[in-house]
Amino acid sequence: MSSSISRRMLVKAVAGTSMLGFPTIVPSSVFGRDAPSNTLNIAAIGTGSRASSNILGNLAKRPPAGAKLRVACDCFKHKRDRFADAVNQIYGSNYCQPIADFREVLQRGDIDGVAISTQDHWHVPLAYHAALAGKDMYVEKPLGTAMTWAWKLRRAVADHHVIFQYGTQQRSGGGFKRAVELVRNGYIGTLQRIECWCPDMSTQTGHAHVKSYGSTAPTEPPADMNYEMWIGPAPMKPYTVDRCTNLGGFHIYDYALGFIAGWGAHPLDIAQWGMDADATGPIAYEGVGKIPPVGSLWDTIESWDVTCRYANGVQMRFMDHRAARPIVEKMSRRPWRDHGTTFYGDEGWVSVDRGGCYLNLKGEPVNAYKFELKASDWRAGGGNNQVHNWIDCMRTRQAPINPLESAIRSDTISHLSDITIRTGRPLKWDPAREAIIDDAVASKMLDRPMREPWTM
Repeated sequence: MSSSISRRMLVKAVAGTSMLGFPTIVPSSVFGRDAPSNTLNIAAIGTGSRASSNILGNLAKRPPAGAKLRVACDCFKHKRDRFADAVNQIYGSNYCQPIADFREVLQRGDIDGVAISTQDHWHVPLAYHAALAGKDMYVEKPLGTAMTWAWKLRRAVADHHVIFQYGTQQRSGGGFKRAVELVRNGYIGTLQRIECWCPDMSTQTGHAHVKSYGSTAPTEPPADMNYEMWIGPAPMKPYTVDRCTNLGGFHIYDYALGFIAGWGAHPLDIAQWGMDADATGPIAYEGVGKIPPVGSLWDTIESWDVTCRYANGVQMRFMDHRAARPIVEKMSRRPWRDHGTTFYGDEGWVSVDRGGCYLNLKGEPVNAYKFELKASDWRAGGGNNQVHNWIDCMRTRQAPINPLESAIRSDTISHLSDITIRTGRPLKWDPAREAIIDDAVASKMLDRPMREPWTM
């Protein structure tokens, strides 16, 4: 019996549906990685602006060898059709197919990996079911809306031996790598403290087409949208013109933690990486923040200033850009930008953002890029493209530059910062047990119920 016949028979034998509407899944190894063509077929789940710039750009416009976009899946028909059309114009064929339901995508044996670029509340559930289906995955930041969901995802990824790449992007940037290399190799001396900052909600509410904090007036969803699917595991609420947009998805607590996670994922990830703390995190949290008025559509943390402490005594101050600006502007020869991570050691400091890496040793500025590392020093590696690194790791089965554990641990910082603000009291955290100590009310905030029939 030929291998191709064996695969067809296997698919036929396991075809069907499982509980809660999830199909019985045929692992992609039945087809994709073992296929004679050795082409890795990728499905884009979520095909809005982020997927169009990142996934379309890096897998179709600047493709790695042997990887192609096979499926465009989205709750909006016009988005998935537009994405598939753009891919097919590049390929010169109808290779990429628009599909409405992600469950159909996961059931397909010719799909090797999924790139998840949906709203935040769908990140972990989609990744979880992709893991059960044996699909490797690239998941946009932030990780999700409940830590309990993330812990279930960790088990699924480990049990099914799939590759998970976190889409923070900055780990593949040269300036960020250099900053982390300087810290981890001890060039700024013993690390003492860290500052992280990023934009807050105030950068969004000034949009002319959006009422401050979003319109709460109910209306009908667009005709080409599956609103039930978009809401998914979140509570069902009336549709409004600002709910199912990027802005609504960023700043409505049912679907996200706000920019404290959505933007905070970037500087926090670099802080953790620089400390070589991808498997742990701070043990104490305390801070303040502002929440929009009661009754607002947008109800995530609007602005914040949180101090975290690690077990080794290193203190990290995590701020929105408005709180950070007067602090950062005091730094000599470091231009102001609304995001960044600064590491302070007893022999100097290094600060990094998307504009560059700035090094100061013993009070004097030093060119970070020309600073020579020793041959024995630790190097970041991983290439300069996060998506291509994922594709490479799908082939080699090696850990990517931004694995799941790094995503869970940095996302935990955003969640605990959110909880310490919302409860109005300090939190103690055990990173080994991943548990809040002696605070039952705060502990419950690590979980969220999932709306039926969705489950993990």
